[in-house]
Amino acid sequence: MRRRHLLASACLLALSFSASAEAESPAPPQLDRAGISVQGWAAGTVGGRGGRILRVSTLNESGPGSLREALEAEGPRIVVFEVGGVIDLAGQTINIRHPYLTIAGQTAPNPGITVIKGEVNIATHQVIVQHLMFRPGEFGRAKKSGADQDGISTQGAAHHVIVDHCSLSWATDENLSVGGPRFEGATPEDWRRNTSHAITYSHNLIYEGLGTSVHEKGEHSKGSLVHDNASGILLYANLYASNRERNALFKGGVQAAMVNNLIYNPGNKAVHYNLVAHEWAPQPWQTGRISLIGNAYRQGPDTRPNTPLFALGGHGDVALFLHDNLAMDEYGAAVAQTGIYSAGQARILQLLAPELPADLPLSRILPARRLEAELPLAVGARPWDRDPIDFKLLSDVAEGRGQIIDSELQNASGYPRYAPSQQAFQPEAWNLGDMSPRAGWASLFRRGR
Repeated sequence: MRRRHLLASACLLALSFSASAEAESPAPPQLDRAGISVQGWAAGTVGGRGGRILRVSTLNESGPGSLREALEAEGPRIVVFEVGGVIDLAGQTINIRHPYLTIAGQTAPNPGITVIKGEVNIATHQVIVQHLMFRPGEFGRAKKSGADQDGISTQGAAHHVIVDHCSLSWATDENLSVGGPRFEGATPEDWRRNTSHAITYSHNLIYEGLGTSVHEKGEHSKGSLVHDNASGILLYANLYASNRERNALFKGGVQAAMVNNLIYNPGNKAVHYNLVAHEWAPQPWQTGRISLIGNAYRQGPDTRPNTPLFALGGHGDVALFLHDNLAMDEYGAAVAQTGIYSAGQARILQLLAPELPADLPLSRILPARRLEAELPLAVGARPWDRDPIDFKLLSDVAEGRGQIIDSELQNASGYPRYAPSQQAFQPEAWNLGDMSPRAGWASLFRRGR
């Protein structure tokens, strides 16, 4: 009952947080319900600012006016939407290879934009993605048939990429990942420079990665993978729910911070780190550097007993900074903060000070005890115009329900079947520098846009 009361109260909070919470500090930190408040190590990401406006005017998978045409175009560009509904990629992938791109899902008319049956890869720099929903699914394919798909993943040496206020679910690989080569170059510094770096994933809903589905390895319900030697990675104010593992997984040599995330109902692992020895041979192992600050972890119906907040596997050491994290079972009793899940020789070393980007000092980080009440208001695509599938997920988290699923058909909603909508984009209504509404984000909440 305590937990239900705590989380259900989030539905009653208004745009400003409660007076009692504000009284705790003269300038209390707050989570942003619609815009980008923290860029992290991706600071300086401008996306398509100053570029041409490309209007998505059709829900077709490709062709004139399509999302694919806009994302695969060259040159600085701001992608806006004059249509709302579902874009069915029919199993295909969109590859973003040209830099200086902003995708402004906030401009779409109700019901927003949902991308299904495909994945989006980002293999460039200066990219901002906001307020879209990505739901790959298995769409009738045979179990273990391969051709697994992420929701969004970076590739190659992607950098200065921000994915903010998006909803990602039903992927058959990871929902939202940081990818790239492990060992491109002669030195560890080269490796870090030549794989994904300076990436921020903020205010996203990351949930229900599909378990026994099309992945050739079999069970593969995963939240986020941050690949070997990625650096400058910030996972900020995201909600992970009902992914069996990788909430998130940091691979060997990663340098990252995970701040103000809520993790609910993982299966076997919440946050974990693993340098896999045979993947690194003959390269010298690198010590990972991870800061976990102000996160809340709540076990759920599918969580294996004794699963800690952070688990270490494999052989390479990790230097870990822990501060103000909550780890609880379904009923609020404390569970372990750290643990070991393999017989490897890896050790958890103490990182003596937090490693945080300049725009996220400790003073700006929300206390972990406030996350369950406040984070559900701030995460996911278009909180002012909440998608019913996201709404159900947030209700499941609030009530201690939900499950790890093997197919989108197990979700009561299944793929959305929204009627298409149209509305002309009015540039005078938007600040084209950051794609915020000129009347302010609060205006969208008031109108239920």
